[in-house]
Amino acid sequence: MTLYEHVFLARQDLSQQQVDALVESYKEIITAAGGSVGRVENWGLKSLTYRVKKNRKAYYTLMDITAPPAAVKEMERQQSLSEDILRSLTIRVEKHEDGPSAMLQKREERSERGDRGFGDRPRGNFGDRGPRRERSDAGANA
Repeated sequence: MTLYEHVFLARQDLSQQQVDALVESYKEIITAAGGSVGRVENWGLKSLTYRVKKNRKAYYTLMDITAPPAAVKEMERQQSLSEDILRSLTIRVEKHEDGPSAMLQKREERSERGDRGFGDRPRGNFGDRGPRRERSDAGANA
C-alpha cells in the first residue's frame, strides 16, 4: 500500500470536538477502503497568511495514511464537498516520520525556552547609535 501525509485546514468557528469528529469520519473512509491511519496530530488554531473563504484562522490537522490511492481520492472528494474544510494537501511519502512532526517540535521548543519567538535577540537594546544630534528648527521658521 502507498504511504501518504495529509494535512487539512478546518474552519475557525468549529470546536475542537467537531474537528476530532471530522478526523474520525475520514479515518472511517480510509479503513473502509482497506487502509489505515497512523499518527494524527492536531496543530491547533493558527492564523492564516491570507483570508481563505473569509476565514483568518484555521484548525490544522496532520494525518499519516497507509491506503490504496482510491481511498485517499474518496477522502479528498468528501473534503471538497464539506464546507468545514478550507484547504487540504496530500503528499505521497517513502516512509512515515517517527516522533512528532516539525510543527510540534517547534511548539515544544518554544514552550521549553519560555519565550514568545524572539530567540536569542536582546529585547529593548538596539546597540550604540552614537550621540544624538540636535535638530535645526531654522528651516521650519523660514
